[in-house]
Amino acid sequence: MSEATAKTEERGRVPRPGEVPVTVVDCDVHPYPESPEMLREYLPEPWRSANIPTRRDIYLSPNQGQRRDARPDTGGHPGSDPALLERQLFEEAGVDYAILLPFGSVGSVPDYRHGAALATAYNDWQIDLWLGKWNGHGRYRGSIVVYEHDTEAAVREIERVAEHPGFVQVLVGTSSFEPFGKHRYHPIWEACARHGLPVAMHLNSALGAALPPTPCGYPSLFIEWHTLYCMNYMTQLVSMLCEGVFEKFPDLKMVFVEGGSAWLAPLMWRLDKDWRSVRWSVPWLKRPPSGYLRDHVRFTTQPIEEPADRRQLLTLFEMMDAEHILMFATDYPHWDFDDPGRALPPQLPAELRRRIMSENARELYSLPATRPSVSDLKPSEQPHRLS
Repeated sequence: MSEATAKTEERGRVPRPGEVPVTVVDCDVHPYPESPEMLREYLPEPWRSANIPTRRDIYLSPNQGQRRDARPDTGGHPGSDPALLERQLFEEAGVDYAILLPFGSVGSVPDYRHGAALATAYNDWQIDLWLGKWNGHGRYRGSIVVYEHDTEAAVREIERVAEHPGFVQVLVGTSSFEPFGKHRYHPIWEACARHGLPVAMHLNSALGAALPPTPCGYPSLFIEWHTLYCMNYMTQLVSMLCEGVFEKFPDLKMVFVEGGSAWLAPLMWRLDKDWRSVRWSVPWLKRPPSGYLRDHVRFTTQPIEEPADRRQLLTLFEMMDAEHILMFATDYPHWDFDDPGRALPPQLPAELRRRIMSENARELYSLPATRPSVSDLKPSEQPHRLS
């Protein structure tokens, strides 16, 4: 049986009793420790006794960046209570699987030893709780946190936990001292490709404000920063394409999370045009830069660009090949959360909607086509309930 035939039969088969068809995969869910102190037990000395850094934001978003209703009654951080998360994400929003991206400050820590220790702590915390104790329903998948500015430490961490079945990708930030196409980062990409782990690139603060957030320095307002931070994603994508990362590592997949996507098509037009003019300077590229996107690059929807006429979004989707490279995300529990029922235009063709909402992510992360229904779970596997 061919792979295409197998996929068709899997898509068309009738779910067995106790199974629910997967229709929504959320590719950007942020679990938080209830407090930074929760990570201490996972840290060795001297870091266990040191201050645990929090995000060093200099541009403050509404409500400190969180949904007001996502804060637990206990006063913990939004995204720290699995019972509340499951109710809001699984029950109310209808999400079937959640891809977890721990939202710490690892990439913003200037001491590389401290940053590497924190990455290990975040991964052990995920293994114990979100991929262990709290994952009886099996609907969480984790991301391996690495301190990407120390290549050797990042590779060691990938090797340490890559075989854990709950991890489906490696997580890096968008801010770096050099673009990610540079050779210093290649050992990380080699380890990810060898283990079949996509690399998720998610917005992070600019190395503790050591680097300006835009090429022209520091804007004054949050709205300026929030509009412009997609330039980091553009820089990293162009670097990885032009430096031949995907030719060198043909099995590598990249996921650009929370950076928008409407800029992709015109950026690729410009890059392909320049490639045709100076292709002699990048002889390792066997095809136009845009030709690598479908095989190697994915984007998430949130924050989705919203033209006044939402039908225009369909044109953007066609130009960027959204049917194959776009994946849905809510960005829970942040203030600009996208509800699965309202995030995409109603005029979206059914097959395109299906691929964006679930199929592209299922294929990338090897997720099943169905999940167990809540009523079919054993008592020990039941979702958490608020007391």
